[in-house]
Amino acid sequence: MQKERLRAISVHLLTATGAIFSMLAIIAAANQSWEVMYLWLVVAFAVDGIDGPLARRYDVKKYAGEIDGVLLDLIIDYLTYVFIPAYALYQSGLLPGWWGWFGVLLIAFASSIYFADTRMKTADKSFSGFPGCWNMVVLVFFAVDPAPLTMVTMIALLTIAMFVPLKFIHPVRTKRWRKLSLPMAGVWVLLALWATLTKFNLPGPAEVLLILVSLYLLFVGIAQQIIPQREPATA
Repeated sequence: MQKERLRAISVHLLTATGAIFSMLAIIAAANQSWEVMYLWLVVAFAVDGIDGPLARRYDVKKYAGEIDGVLLDLIIDYLTYVFIPAYALYQSGLLPGWWGWFGVLLIAFASSIYFADTRMKTADKSFSGFPGCWNMVVLVFFAVDPAPLTMVTMIALLTIAMFVPLKFIHPVRTKRWRKLSLPMAGVWVLLALWATLTKFNLPGPAEVLLILVSLYLLFVGIAQQIIPQREPATA
């Protein structure tokens, strides 16, 4: 097997490990071990951040095109970004009763439509509409434990934001402000790991930092829409 094809297939296999981490997360959730569940989701999140650049570097469409890497990635993303976090939100009792039913069913239904929308990507490799990163939202809920009304309001607003022309960055692929956005995403992953290792009992300053970093990642794309980009200087 030629080296290029072996590399390309290896990238597909790396992406597919997300299915393994998803299964481990579901098993942990079934056992109500929410910290372990989120530990696997954070690992899956990290893999999702590196497999795309590797796929482009090793040109998987050319050397292993029989496997649709985009479809594979979407399947795993729906599990890790949407389905498992929504299940955990309800099953943990964090969002109880009818609040929980409304919240998780809305997340699952709206996200399935969004993930099938061919217009989700923008020209600068960002997302048009909130990209269904419910794993990040629900982790903040676990760490901060806001009131049910607050959580349902945020879920409703973010669901609406999925289908309006607001920009949300991809920390790796969106070039504008990437020197700041990429480290911020790294800080978020470290804080998420810290939260899982402390059973979502972050100290006050770390909890505030998690909220601030999450807000940055949530709103920086909208800020880019508002703030015009400087045109490159001409000689």
